[in-house]
Amino acid sequence: MHYQPEKNDHGLPHSPFLALVAPRPIGWISTISPAGVVNLAPYSFFNAVSSRPPMVMFASSAPKDSQGNAEASGEFVANLATYDLREAVVETSRPIGAHLSEPETIGLAMTASRYVKTPRVARAHAALECRYLKTVELHDHAGKRVSSSVVFGEVVGVFIDDALIVEGLVDLSQARPLARLGYKDYATLAEIFAMAVHG
Repeated sequence: MHYQPEKNDHGLPHSPFLALVAPRPIGWISTISPAGVVNLAPYSFFNAVSSRPPMVMFASSAPKDSQGNAEASGEFVANLATYDLREAVVETSRPIGAHLSEPETIGLAMTASRYVKTPRVARAHAALECRYLKTVELHDHAGKRVSSSVVFGEVVGVFIDDALIVEGLVDLSQARPLARLGYKDYATLAEIFAMAVHG
């Protein structure tokens, strides 16, 4: 089949686009509001975009508290979303209002980061402490502004649970990171294999 997303003429019950761009890592983003409220929300539009220096991005289909908080505070933390924390990840996706703290509301412990003021999820197996760089507003091919924006941050500190380090390498199979698929589907890391990389 072929279809045009702007016409939504696929004839299926739900758009297949996100089912095809998968699996997508989940950035579980913690921020602090100007009022001092700790916000925590998962983003499946998340990834690394540079290694020297390390940088990551997250985006959503509409502006959310994480973006505004990162812009105001100049920092955010990307916590590793894993299978053992899957229920908390989903619970923190619920909109509850900027004046309420998601981790406090669901009873999820946070702990201090080392290089930024924003706390990380205490039970997270890894976390990337980031300095906010910039927000890029998105436009479609006709130049029309869309509701999505991309937030970029530079990783200035990394926390890794020592249990993940096996023979000097990070073994993500120990953590079972979550990935977002299409519809209501998720996945975990199932198989790891090595291949030669060129370039």
